[in-house]
Amino acid sequence: MENWLMEILNEYGYIGILLLIALENIFPPIPSEVILTFGGFMTNSSDLSIVGVVISSTLGSVIGAMVLYSIGLQLDVERLERILDRWGHVLRLSKSDIHKADQWFDKFGPWTVFFCRFVPLIRSLISVPAGMSNMNFGLFVLLTSLGTFIWNIVLVNLGASVGESWEDVVRYMEVYSNIIYILLILLVIISLLLIYKKRTK
Repeated sequence: MENWLMEILNEYGYIGILLLIALENIFPPIPSEVILTFGGFMTNSSDLSIVGVVISSTLGSVIGAMVLYSIGLQLDVERLERILDRWGHVLRLSKSDIHKADQWFDKFGPWTVFFCRFVPLIRSLISVPAGMSNMNFGLFVLLTSLGTFIWNIVLVNLGASVGESWEDVVRYMEVYSNIIYILLILLVIISLLLIYKKRTK
């Protein structure tokens, strides 16, 4: 993978980073942590600069997020209601659940979009519910840009500072990701138990 990434970055430079990150947001063949830290490492031995890598990767993230946001727009509340009319009894979801989730995102969505940019995998997927809730597009782009900009600055600079040990950063990021996933799974389980307990009453 290292040789493949090196070939792409050497041949296409910032455009290569932009396209890789945009693709990673939509369909992640390579985690952004790998691309960003390796891009930072490449600033030590190529014409790439830290500023250029950060800007191009941020643009790629925003482009990918906008694609997923547009997909979310196609999955509006009315369409979800039609799905629930057919499959709600299987999914154990009601129309009121959809409306509550939509109202929750209307209230807390902006903060969710921002902070989820620091959570691997979810940082991409959060764009879909943002589109589903018809979140203000300008605000969505602004918060996505800010969140991904901070994320990219940290990882690109880490990759540049550790040099050839950039893979160590990726390994630490995997540990970080696993901890976040475990916490999220526990949060989902607790939420489901609370919902079940409420309904049984």
